[in-house]
Amino acid sequence: MATLFSTTFTTPNPITSKSILHYNHHFTVKCNAYAPPPLPPAVQTFWKWLSDEKIVSAKSPAKPGTVTEGLGLVAQRDIGRNEVVLEVPKKFWINPDTVAGSEIGRVCNGLKPWISVALFLIREKKQIDISDWRNYINILPEFTDSTIFWSQEELSEIEGTQLLSTTLSVKEYVENEFVQVQEQVILPNKQLFPFVITLDDFIWAFGILRSRAFSRLRGQNLVLIPLADLINHSSTITTEDYAYEIKGAGLFSRDQIFSLRSPIPVKAGQQVLIQYDLNKSNAELALDYGFIESTPDRNTYTLTLQISESDPYFEDKLDIAESNGTKAIQYFDITLGRPLPPKMLPYIRLVALGGTDSFLLESIFRNSVWDHLELPMSRDNEEVICQVVRSACQSALSSYRTTTEEDEKLKEGNIDPRLEIAIGIRKGEKMVLQQIDEIFKDREMELDEYEYYQERRLRDLGLVGEQGDIIFWEPK
Repeated sequence: MATLFSTTFTTPNPITSKSILHYNHHFTVKCNAYAPPPLPPAVQTFWKWLSDEKIVSAKSPAKPGTVTEGLGLVAQRDIGRNEVVLEVPKKFWINPDTVAGSEIGRVCNGLKPWISVALFLIREKKQIDISDWRNYINILPEFTDSTIFWSQEELSEIEGTQLLSTTLSVKEYVENEFVQVQEQVILPNKQLFPFVITLDDFIWAFGILRSRAFSRLRGQNLVLIPLADLINHSSTITTEDYAYEIKGAGLFSRDQIFSLRSPIPVKAGQQVLIQYDLNKSNAELALDYGFIESTPDRNTYTLTLQISESDPYFEDKLDIAESNGTKAIQYFDITLGRPLPPKMLPYIRLVALGGTDSFLLESIFRNSVWDHLELPMSRDNEEVICQVVRSACQSALSSYRTTTEEDEKLKEGNIDPRLEIAIGIRKGEKMVLQQIDEIFKDREMELDEYEYYQERRLRDLGLVGEQGDIIFWEPK
């Protein structure tokens, strides 16, 4: 029997994140009681630099503030919905163009964009000759609660989860890239990098980019925007529209400006917040930013379905799969509380297709086979997929260190933020697995009630009566 699915999780593109660093709970302070805590010296220096450069002023709608997450943007006055909060000219962005124009630009030519920017950040942080960029570098954290910064003991708390395998894959990817760039760029150019650069330095820069870099911007796939990247996330904001954009500096100017808007009204003394990404799962949020949400539909489990190369019908099945927008190995994200992805059941029926059902793989059916797979093929085929999926779910559930009930008890009281993430991740994954198992358990119990291909075919030919009995004609 072809392998139907495993519990692997697709390693995400290491640099496809939008900003930002800190998770937040909705932060509300009455205006007449607001007394902002003093800013750390590095943040004060950073603000003065931006003021000297005319990016901000005393009249700016928002400025950095000490908040429950660490740093955030706090409104200095009431801000209206979709009102511009700040604007940052292109010359104050950090992106591959910034690197190209720097002293290390020539040795970074041809590197992956994120690697070149990572080297730029590390160099600005370590070099003795201080540039203006140090004003920004000095306010960057040494780590976040992203799982790439977790210790082995902390990672053991997500044992059995897909997040653990993803985290380890990402760290391995970063390490491999570091080894290459160290050999090809860092060591051969000691005059540009006259200091020791370690894997930890490289992971730090990767984590900064993962958590703070804006993407999905016109002409910018990877860019750090100082000040703008202090903005925190709110789960209560359910739109990403119009939060930020790149626009022209003026009618007759070719310069570009990054413009940040508030998606909701904000009172003076409150944080200005945005929605980072509505489509990210809790695992992705934990990996990118170091937080999760309690929203049920953030809990996702990825099923990996595969047409085995040892399947005697491999070529035919692969042709059918590719003709219908799927592949030999196909990933399906299952979200808590939502139906199965539309193509999942047809695909899994195709994977399990065999025996007397294999006639459907003949070329005469090639243009209509997927339509047939949208519905149950045969009792044997449907029973196989139910049994295999349920078995895989039970196997995955047995790999966790705790039960869902135990996780609930552990959440009681004050716990470390990283442990809270771990509990939420493993509980969420288990809930999705239990949901999948329940779906196929119900299907298994209803096998005798389904109408299968042969019955549908007879009905189409008019050979089945209203009561489902087969009609026979006696010779006259």
